[in-house]
Amino acid sequence: MPIHARAVLTPDNLALIDAVTRTGSMAAAARELGLVPSALTYRVRQVEDALDVLLFDRSARQARITPAGAELLRSGEHLLRELDAVAQRVKRVATGWEPQLTIVADNLISRGTLLELCQDFYELGAPTRLRLREETLTGTLESLLTGKSDLALGVSMDGSTYAGFQALPLGEVPFVFAVAPHHPLASAPEPLSDQLIAQHRAVAVADTTQRGSGVSIGLLSGQDVLTVPTMQHKLLAQLRGMACGFLPLPMALPHIEVGRLVIRQTQRPPRIARTAYAWRSQQNPLQPATAATASVQGKALQWWLSRLANEHTRRALHCYSHPQEIPL
Repeated sequence: MPIHARAVLTPDNLALIDAVTRTGSMAAAARELGLVPSALTYRVRQVEDALDVLLFDRSARQARITPAGAELLRSGEHLLRELDAVAQRVKRVATGWEPQLTIVADNLISRGTLLELCQDFYELGAPTRLRLREETLTGTLESLLTGKSDLALGVSMDGSTYAGFQALPLGEVPFVFAVAPHHPLASAPEPLSDQLIAQHRAVAVADTTQRGSGVSIGLLSGQDVLTVPTMQHKLLAQLRGMACGFLPLPMALPHIEVGRLVIRQTQRPPRIARTAYAWRSQQNPLQPATAATASVQGKALQWWLSRLANEHTRRALHCYSHPQEIPL
């Protein structure tokens, strides 16, 4: 009797296929999983027979995953996320509190303010565990859309809408073109032209998206670029005079005030980043987004959304006023 595909699409079998893909052989995967090689091979063939596809090319010494197998792993990740989401929802219905709330914050978000909010949340004595992630540019929204996070802070407001998600404005962050006092552009005549700026190295924060090459902001054609992982690294590079570029005014201001950075006017229009906070919604995707629509969410997310409804909190999340956040 043929095996139904649904019977073999289990988390254990998906993990098994992933192990073969990573290790490159059935034997190595069996050792990693603590299985007899013949048992592992049998289970792989069961999946292949049920789906009527070949998951691995066994013609070479290594087991190379086929396009069909790669698609199964990609779709399987979505399936496992959905299973986890079901488990989370069941527990939420029973207790009202999420077992875990994952918050992703863009590089523009003040770490100190975010930790202050975490501390306030812990004072509730809630059973929810908090998990913080940091991403940059499109990686922040991607973390939410792929189910890795429940709440995203600092999402770029590009006008896009996504079914099942809601977003509200977080604030605006002005950027300034700043260089170290000993950088050649510090004494160049203003306004600085793109042609002049392009002759000097720029520093850019890498987009953390896992899909495609991400986005780059403020770079000029042909310009030498130093790519760094965080906005804090970018600030340090510009303080050293290694490169030039735009910095968030709240982050650059303490260094401008003491003369470690100087603002230079350019021929470009003022740059302002408009950001939002976003979360997964159980409401009708066509319903307008308001803070009141959080009522169907878990208690932990409700608490965070209520705090984000406060204008002072939103402003503080874009303010680098904490000494520990200012690299020296």
